[in-house]
Amino acid sequence: MSQLLETEKANYSMRMMCRALGVARSSVYERRSRLPSKREQQDRSLTTRIKVVHRASEGVYGSPRVHEELRQGQGIRVARKRVDRLMREMGLEVVTRRDFE
Repeated sequence: MSQLLETEKANYSMRMMCRALGVARSSVYERRSRLPSKREQQDRSLTTRIKVVHRASEGVYGSPRVHEELRQGQGIRVARKRVDRLMREMGLEVVTRRDFE
């Protein structure tokens, strides 16, 4: 929601957006100054590792294989659905290759 508020602040006043969304303005401003949560920090670290594995596979690996590489190859405990979500958020898609004769 904070991204929405930041992108639309040029078009609408913060007061009007907060009222429409039912959010206190003070919480929006407090959120800006807060440090990233532990989960957000872990997600950032994971996204870097996911990108490396995905690039190393030349885009062939989807979330199940990336997940397996993180678990087996790098010893990182992470849920497959979390890897799937992060890959979707980054826009990483599988490149399918077909050999035609």
